Amino acid sequence: MRTEVMDALEHLPHTLSQALKPIITAPSFDATLSKEEFEQLMEDSQLTDADLRIQLLKVAAAYSVASLSNFHVGAIARGNSGRLYFGANMEFSATSMSQTVHAEQSAISHAWLKGETGITDITVNYSPCGHCRQFMNELTTAQSILVQLPERSPKALQEYLPESFGPSDLGITELLLSDRSHALKLETDDVLLQEACKAADKSHAPYSKNYAGVALKAKDGRLFSGMYAENAAFNPSLPPLQVALINMNMANYRLSDITEAALVEQKDSAISLLADTQNTLETFNPDMPLSYAAI
Repeated sequence: MRTEVMDALEHLPHTLSQALKPIITAPSFDATLSKEEFEQLMEDSQLTDADLRIQLLKVAAAYSVASLSNFHVGAIARGNSGRLYFGANMEFSATSMSQTVHAEQSAISHAWLKGETGITDITVNYSPCGHCRQFMNELTTAQSILVQLPERSPKALQEYLPESFGPSDLGITELLLSDRSHALKLETDDVLLQEACKAADKSHAPYSKNYAGVALKAKDGRLFSGMYAENAAFNPSLPPLQVALINMNMANYRLSDITEAALVEQKDSAISLLADTQNTLETFNPDMPLSYAAI
């Protein structure tokens, strides 16, 4: 477990720290808490549901990669299953700020990567920026999701985003986190490209139809994939590379552990993610190998 996460434990109430430590130091810990674990933590700490989530933000923020701002933001998304998913902001030196990941995007993508099809509530250190409010408005649960901030009562996303613009305004019924497949297949023996294709098959790209996925290989051989998440307002869209980086970060891997990457996207799409993917990867390693397939 990374030092920052262990340090965060020291800033929690003692009873909570003692109850949480065996969970997060277990080899199987994946930056999530099951419904049962969360309920046990509530009992052990004598904290309310909301107060416990607020305290746990300190652990979530410990996953932050804030090389530009040194501003560490944590988020916790609760999926329809009741499991809680940690997330944190990510920034990348020597590339465009448009490539950064917001904490809310991280937590939501983390839940998506692990199979959730909806988010019931999200807890964040600071009030969500307009970018994140719009990103959440793409979700299957956009009309019901609650936002919890420190020292405030929970509020519905639609209170933070009145008269919102969303998928329905563009005639789109396919929503982010929907459980669907695009029946994509790629004939190749390249394992990394195969993983990228599997991710692309789960991607959310109803506007460009550029179903795309990225797979990353770590030094120890472990693979991490990510799928494209488009948005009705376009700019809050989250590229597949960033979702793969979230996957890797929340699994306690450093970005310097990446040894090679693969991108799969649609050959007939009006857009391409290749240049941005290459440019961002090169900031980690100028000689980063990138396999590419347009299907």
